[in-house]
Amino acid sequence: MTHAQLENVARVVQRLAVLLAAGVAPASAWRYVDAEIAAVALAGGSIPEALSRRGAAWRGVAAAWQVAIEAGAPLAPALRTFAASLRALAQASRDIRTALSGPIATARMVMVLPAVGVLCGMVLGFDTLTTLFTTPAGLVCLAAGALLLLIAQRWNRRLVRTAQPKNLTPGLRFELMAIAMGGGASLDRATTNVDDAVAACGLDASQEARGIEEILALSSDAGVPAAELLRSEAEEARREAAASALEAASVLAVRLMLPLGICVLPAFMLVGVAPLLLSVISSTVSGF
Repeated sequence: MTHAQLENVARVVQRLAVLLAAGVAPASAWRYVDAEIAAVALAGGSIPEALSRRGAAWRGVAAAWQVAIEAGAPLAPALRTFAASLRALAQASRDIRTALSGPIATARMVMVLPAVGVLCGMVLGFDTLTTLFTTPAGLVCLAAGALLLLIAQRWNRRLVRTAQPKNLTPGLRFELMAIAMGGGASLDRATTNVDDAVAACGLDASQEARGIEEILALSSDAGVPAAELLRSEAEEARREAAASALEAASVLAVRLMLPLGICVLPAFMLVGVAPLLLSVISSTVSGF
C-alpha cells in the first residue's frame, strides 16, 4: 500500500473519530465519511467484515471497531491513535521512497547503457546492429545481455519490495487490549474479545501476545492502569516499525548496487561493447 493510500485511510479514520467524539451515532458518522460502509451499517451488516475486505490498513480499524463494540468502550480515542499510526507509516513510506529515489534512478539509467553502446557504435560508423542480430557471436551476446538485464530488473524490484513496511498495524494487539480493558471487561473477557477480533479480521499479532502478559504483570505489581501501559507499548512498537523501515531503506540503497555491478554492467559489455569490437575486427579482417 502506497503512502497516499495510507494517508487517505488515516484521513477517513481521523474524521470518523472526531464525529464519534462529538456524539454522532456510528451509522450516521459513516454516512459522512464513507457511503459504502454507511450502507452496510444501515442494512444491519457487519462493519468489521466490510472494512476487512478493503485491505491490511483497514483491518486494524475493523478489529478496533469490533473490540470497542463488544467491550462497550469509547472508540474515538482508539481511532485517533490509529490515524496517527497510519500517518507515521505513510511518512515512513514516503521517506523510504525518497531515500531510494537516487539509487533507483541510477539503476534505471544504467539499464539503458547497452542500447547507448549500440547507438555509439553506429555513430562511429560500425554496423553493430547487423553484428548483433545476424552473427552467431552477436546473437549469443544479445541473448546473454538480455537475460542479465531481465535478472537485474527483477532483482531490483524484489529489493525495493523488501524495503516497504510489511506490518501496517504495529502495536495493534496492545491497542486492542487497551480498548477492551477500557470498557471495564475482565482480563479473560478482554483477551477473548481481542483474540476473536484479530482472527475475524485476518490479522497476525501473535508476537505481541507475549508482550501483553509482561505489561499486565507490570501493571499489577506497580498499581498502574494497564490501559495506559498498553497504549505506551503500542506507541513504542509503532516507533520501532518506522525506524526499522528507514533502516531497511538505507541498507537497500547499497544493495541496489549489486544488480548494477553483477548484471547491468556485464550486459552493457555484451550488448554495447562486444558487438562494436566484433564489428571492428570484422572490418579489419575484410580490409586485408
